[in-house]
Parts: sequence; C-alpha cells; structure tokens
Amino acid sequence: MIVSIPEVLKNWAEARVAEGSYSSTSDYFRDLVRRDRADADATARLRQAWSDGVNSGPALPGTFDVDDIAARGAARLNEVRAAE
Repeated sequence: MIVSIPEVLKNWAEARVAEGSYSSTSDYFRDLVRRDRADADATARLRQAWSDGVNSGPALPGTFDVDDIAARGAARLNEVRAAE
C-alpha cells in the first residue's frame, strides 16, 4: 500500500519515530489504523446500547432514581477498572 500525505503530516509521523514512540513510520500508521478500528468498534457498541435502551421502553415508575443510577455506574466503573 502506498499512501500520500502532506509534508506537515509526514514530518509529524517522522517526529513520532524520532522520539522513540514508534520503530518506523509504518509502525506509526499501523497503530493509527488499529486505534481507529478500535474506536469504530466501541462507537458501534455504544450506538447499539443506546438503541437497545431507547427501544426497551420507559422504566417502571420508582424503579431507579438518579442517586441509584449514579451508584450503579460507579460500581460498574470500579469493576471494569479492577479487571484491567
């Protein structure tokens, strides 16, 4: 694959290699593509979760309050961080 980019972007990529962040400009671009793919996957999952939530209908009255939602979110975040 051959990719053409403006000089300013070429200089940016070469600077990343020079500072030791990447072994080559090819390595840098491979990392960018991997990150873009991961971001696209995460965005698709988020959109699906949003759609599932919207399509699930309204919550039953009194089922959750804002403090309960915040506490559940904080607990889930702690679980995710602990698993990392």
